[in-house]
Amino acid sequence: MMARRNRSNEDLLMEEDELTAAFLGDDDAPMVDDTGAVGDPAAMPAAPSSDDWDEEEAVPGQLAVDVYETREKLVVKGRVAGVNKQELDVSISDNTLSIRGTLSAGNEDDVENYFVQECYWGEFSRSITLPVPVKEDEIEAVLKDGVLTISFSKVKQDTVKKIQVL
Repeated sequence: MMARRNRSNEDLLMEEDELTAAFLGDDDAPMVDDTGAVGDPAAMPAAPSSDDWDEEEAVPGQLAVDVYETREKLVVKGRVAGVNKQELDVSISDNTLSIRGTLSAGNEDDVENYFVQECYWGEFSRSITLPVPVKEDEIEAVLKDGVLTISFSKVKQDTVKKIQVL
């Protein structure tokens, strides 16, 4: 999830020291570092600057999926609302399914300020090792109402195989 700071309303935000004092209720309360050690507030490492939040890393999102089986099929479903099927890349190799795509927010060149930004926009991907053997030549991928459904025919396996002891 990305967080953005609303710079136009900075005067409405509490300063970090005021916020800490509001939670602690005592300006002389001991400081505790990440390891749980109590120490002198002046010796504690500085908290990350809120300006650091403005720097976004280009990390692809991970597509959430459901994977289940029926008597005959293995099914993988993922919500990809807003993605054109031409922008989806679905492939299988060595029993691993890979899904890649891009969620586009459209043209936002005229945006001056975000008040809330919770939606993920950009590249996403997911690789899944399939839990059962499938016939890689019998795969169906359908995009309908923003849901990508990939169905695989399962390889029939004997439930019990006798092994002769020598």
